[in-house]
Amino acid sequence: MLDYEKKYQGKIIAGIDEAGRGPLAGPVVCACVIMPLEEHLIIEGVNDSKKLTAKKREELFDKIIERAVCFNIIEIEHEEIDRINILNATKLGMKLALEGMRIKPDIVLIDAVKIDSQILQENIIKGDTLSYNIASASILAKVYRDRLMQKYDKQYPKYGFSRNKGYGTKEHIKALREHGAIEIHRRTFIKNFIDKDDNF
Repeated sequence: MLDYEKKYQGKIIAGIDEAGRGPLAGPVVCACVIMPLEEHLIIEGVNDSKKLTAKKREELFDKIIERAVCFNIIEIEHEEIDRINILNATKLGMKLALEGMRIKPDIVLIDAVKIDSQILQENIIKGDTLSYNIASASILAKVYRDRLMQKYDKQYPKYGFSRNKGYGTKEHIKALREHGAIEIHRRTFIKNFIDKDDNF
């Protein structure tokens, strides 16, 4: 997990990742983080957020927030996703997350995506399993978004957002067909799941 960090030893290294590219509802969340790399400050257990239990992610989220040199989390809402598409929305979120950092990194490691930035970047396929900084950003983005969807669940209890986090599960699609779309649904994502006559 530290091979890429060692490659840029001596430089200020940031990691960027996202959560929520695939769901039918809610924002895509992008996180940028600079983690301290001294051996005694490395957080044990940091890995790709998808490989961790929800409980473990929550524990690590708090530790990452506490130890991070600097971090920034950005939401790109469903309206913007519909307007510019999910890939461009993700790139925009990552760019804004990086630009909003109070400390400017020398190099940014990004999971798979290339963004428009003057800062040196390395785009790493499956970077959330290969870079400590990207994995930390992955956990920040995932937990932040999951907490957001849990709030939406209280507001819109018919859709099961606390369980499906907005992804297109059978439960979610069934609720969508029975109750129609709500304001946080991504219109370009749900058009195949509802009747063409539905007013949304």
